[in-house]
Amino acid sequence: MYNPFIFRAYQTKELFCDRQEELKILVTNTLSGADTTLIAQRRIGKTGLIYRLIDEIRSENLPILPIYVDIFATRSLEDFVKALSTAVMNAIPEKSSIGKRFAKFIRSLRPLITYDPLTSTPQIQLTLRGEDEQKQTLTGLLTFLDSQDKKILLAIDEFQQIREYPEKNVEAMLRTIIQTLNNVTFLYCGSKRHMMLDIFGGERNPFYRSTAFVTLQKLDHMVYAEFITKHFLDGGFNIDDDAADYILNWTRRHTYFTQRLCHAVYNMAHGKVDVALVKQAAAQILQSDSVVFGQYQQLLTAGQWNFLIAVAKEGEVSQTTSRQFLRKYHLGNPSSVNRIVTSLVEKNLLDESVEGGKPIYSLNDVFLSRWLEEVY
Repeated sequence: MYNPFIFRAYQTKELFCDRQEELKILVTNTLSGADTTLIAQRRIGKTGLIYRLIDEIRSENLPILPIYVDIFATRSLEDFVKALSTAVMNAIPEKSSIGKRFAKFIRSLRPLITYDPLTSTPQIQLTLRGEDEQKQTLTGLLTFLDSQDKKILLAIDEFQQIREYPEKNVEAMLRTIIQTLNNVTFLYCGSKRHMMLDIFGGERNPFYRSTAFVTLQKLDHMVYAEFITKHFLDGGFNIDDDAADYILNWTRRHTYFTQRLCHAVYNMAHGKVDVALVKQAAAQILQSDSVVFGQYQQLLTAGQWNFLIAVAKEGEVSQTTSRQFLRKYHLGNPSSVNRIVTSLVEKNLLDESVEGGKPIYSLNDVFLSRWLEEVY
């Protein structure tokens, strides 16, 4: 039986919920040549929206060639150049005119073409001797894209990763190259909000105020409930309103976790779907993931673990150093808690959002949060 609740890669727009306003902005910016910074909490649908944008460009036959590259796994400028080269090769039809030009360009770099053992997609391996050759190759690659007779959209996912590279001044070097381009529009995407805001909003940084901003929020409760109900009905299952509401409240409308819970409920469904069935599916997920959750404790200090428990029990916390919060959960003094918060945000275990100018903290992993609530 086909399950419409996808929690991995994007498949079709019919299985993608809403984001119409964000999609409209991204399409408009791309057509007008305006670079965009897209910021979103991890697993809330950022990458899915990028693929939805690419799908829209292709289905509407817009005069744009979209290229997507995820640099999360890159560790150096050389890795970045290799990842970008591979992304360009995979995005361009091999027998098209631009494909033939790219093949000629890439041959000049003496590449080794390998194939991913899992996906069979080609990958480019380059031997780049030193930082100067890496910069020259990157400049040549971006200049090649800029010289085409078609607009290029270059979407770089997890862009904040460039700050982890050992090379100095990567941001300044990239900005210098990008400023010379006229035909390439950039979509910079990232899940580490504070880093992305510093890269594009910090006055002393090369990318300062060079893009428009789009921040991805949680989906509207009613819109998401209608989406869930429709797909259960299409599959022959009648889900009551209380069950749909319970799903969204339990997962806090966090896209990945909502989709995964819906996926599990759909697999278990027989006729009517009620709250009892949803609770059963949620319990099975927490049980299966408990092995991973237990490992987290081994990787954290006692103070960090206790702080996660405290935030999980609260759901979200705005005043992490308030006397009441510290006393309630025996968390120690404000200075040590500030260090813990910084560390957990850096480890991507704690999410920091802003409401009314004040930071709000919650666990990135909703299932971990629910497990901590239950166990502790």
